[in-house]
Amino acid sequence: MTQYVFVYLGGNQPSSPEESKQHFEKYMEWLASLKDSMVSPMLPLKDTHTVGSDGAVREGGCSAMSGFSIIKADSLDAALAIAQGCPFLEIGGSLEVSELMQMPNQ
Repeated sequence: MTQYVFVYLGGNQPSSPEESKQHFEKYMEWLASLKDSMVSPMLPLKDTHTVGSDGAVREGGCSAMSGFSIIKADSLDAALAIAQGCPFLEIGGSLEVSELMQMPNQ
């Protein structure tokens, strides 16, 4: 099976601890439903810094990327269908879905 990366973009923070708990439970149920298709579940990002072409470092990133997941699917259409069921979409986020290319000699 081919591997795909889901890049999490944007999304609204839950407004209360209860809302956060409910969202987390939905996300965990979604992960469990994927069974062996999930290679690496949501990997959140923090403390992003950007290194420019001149080597200069600045705090922050140039995208709204907040994390990523890696899944296995039979096709791009199957990966997109999995992405459409992600609870992250319910909090105003979006997902970019890309096929992971295998580099030679890996």
